[in-house]
Amino acid sequence: MSGKRVGLSGKGAGLSGKGAVVTGGAGVLGQAIAAQLAADGFQVTLFDLDEAAVTRAANRLSGSGDVAGYPVDVSDPDAVREQIARLEHAGRRLDCLVNNAAVNPRLPLSDQTPDAWDTTMAVNVRGPMLLCQAMRPWWRRHGGGRVVNVGSRTWLGGGPTAYVTSKAAVVGLTRSLAVELGPLGVTVNAVAPSVVETPLTRAGRTEEEFDRFAARHLAMTPLGRLARPQDVADAVAFLAGERAAFITGEILHVCGGAQLAPSP
Repeated sequence: MSGKRVGLSGKGAGLSGKGAVVTGGAGVLGQAIAAQLAADGFQVTLFDLDEAAVTRAANRLSGSGDVAGYPVDVSDPDAVREQIARLEHAGRRLDCLVNNAAVNPRLPLSDQTPDAWDTTMAVNVRGPMLLCQAMRPWWRRHGGGRVVNVGSRTWLGGGPTAYVTSKAAVVGLTRSLAVELGPLGVTVNAVAPSVVETPLTRAGRTEEEFDRFAARHLAMTPLGRLARPQDVADAVAFLAGERAAFITGEILHVCGGAQLAPSP
């Protein structure tokens, strides 16, 4: 995968002196997270599989701060290792990692295929592991860092088998890495949103099917609305910041109380 920088804003280094890598950075949720981190003073580096989309995203965020975009397949060990090395060589900071990239084939068990299953696990679980592995030396040299994994409230209930299994695995990965990376001064936490209206959530559903899906979730949400991208971005920014310095291994549900209800 090319290490070419495909988008860069013109405002210079982040005001906080820290940097963040956001995977899935071209999507609606990734851009919301990136925009909030940039507003908080982070130098932000976007990773996304889609080169054209990550170019547009970096350009769209050009007024927020130092934002660069690179096409990266987070499930490819060589691509991840090589891109992190390029960022280090270019002097970009790697204080914080936000593992947001995800796929959801939304297949029932009867239609599940080994390829679809393996792709889901490769992106949703192996990707975060590979990135932490690649960034660990930087954190060791610089005295710490932050990892924020984007999970899903569905790990508590159920849903598309491969996706929910992968998000439950993210919880285990979060807790395990919190223990392993803690001595390096790295905190590892996760946010677990409920339904956020994004293209990923709508994919494979008609308008009527999505409305029925949303209505079921609204009925089980005490705060009575769906999650918004900014809700998730705010939670990620908190866990990435100094106010969360003594929080690790936690799963922060961003779901309006839906974690208290059974699966719809």
